[in-house]
Amino acid sequence: QVQFVESGGGLVQPGGSLRLACAVSGSLFRFYHMGWYRQVPGKQRELVATITSGGGSTNYADSVKGRFTISKNNAKNTVYLQMNSLKVEDTAVYYCNRPNGDGTRDSWGQGTQVTVAG
Repeated sequence: QVQFVESGGGLVQPGGSLRLACAVSGSLFRFYHMGWYRQVPGKQRELVATITSGGGSTNYADSVKGRFTISKNNAKNTVYLQMNSLKVEDTAVYYCNRPNGDGTRDSWGQGTQVTVAG
């Protein structure tokens, strides 16, 4: 099982920015497509962004397109999510994982809380 440790969350005002990081275990990270997900209590976890193994292709949910950027550093076994122009509705716990069709390949990490509030 691949393990994930998310970090970088916090409290930020609307319009602000945060950069999330997810450290991924193992020696095969360079082969992994990766995704960032988020979950609000009482709602299903949603896919926010994905990136291919080499970082050459990315995709975003419509709700974050143009504001969030996913990136991947294969030398550091880390995937990032740069979040700009944050909105109150971006408030959630953010997780990373390996996408697998409509699901994910691995168990979830602890996530990192992002709270956007004035």
